[in-house]
Amino acid sequence: MSPETFTSAFYIYLYVMIGLAAVVFVSLYFVNASYGAFTNNKWGKTINNKLAWFLMEFPIFLAMLIIWLASPHRFETVPMVFLLIFEIHYFQRSLIFPWLMKGKKSQMSLAIMFTGIAFNILNAVMQGYWIFFEAFRCNYTVFGLTYSDVAWLKSPHFIIGLCIFIMGFVVNLRSDYIIRHLRKSDDDNKHYLPSGFLFNYVTSANYLGELMEWLGFAILTWSLSGLVFFIWTFANLVPRANSLYKRYQQEFPEEMKERHLKRVFPFIY
Repeated sequence: MSPETFTSAFYIYLYVMIGLAAVVFVSLYFVNASYGAFTNNKWGKTINNKLAWFLMEFPIFLAMLIIWLASPHRFETVPMVFLLIFEIHYFQRSLIFPWLMKGKKSQMSLAIMFTGIAFNILNAVMQGYWIFFEAFRCNYTVFGLTYSDVAWLKSPHFIIGLCIFIMGFVVNLRSDYIIRHLRKSDDDNKHYLPSGFLFNYVTSANYLGELMEWLGFAILTWSLSGLVFFIWTFANLVPRANSLYKRYQQEFPEEMKERHLKRVFPFIY
């Protein structure tokens, strides 16, 4: 396959992924994926939640490293910065986050885990191929800057995107901390309504943080691949936030009514 043909196939792949994200977005308003508060036996066999999160998230951390190592541009400064930003999230998500979770009996559907693994590998191809190969092949330029130009790291879109990513990362970490400490012990498998920090405004502050991270990443890389990842994050997490919101309304009707919470975007939705 010639480089031009491969590039054409890559862009078709990106547009197909956008189409699939639209389908997922609509579907998840009618179907609750079997993990966390919605784990059930209808999705088949389950696995320990901690192990499932590790097995689901670690492949993308590893795959991005492999794609980076395979690139002739691996020691270019800008792509290395992009890699570091991306890998910081998945290092925390695969090697720290799962093992801090409470709830010995918490499970995740194997179907969900394998679906997550598949998407993560596909996403590593999207992000890695663009950042380490395609952007150089097509001499990708934004406001006169390329990924070979260290001045990219001083550009307004990189600085704005990085700030959004860092804020999202902090929001995500803080929100996970609050959720994790709702349970009194590792034997506690009850569900609680979070409060404090951005949970004073929305029921899924952790999802808001992740949405901010990948919006920031899309902006700082200024790439179609980054935008597709943000679209997928939106398509997955916004319907999930809606499902959790409705569950909280059923389990904590008085408190939900009193606190006037939104789902994932403060004051909006």
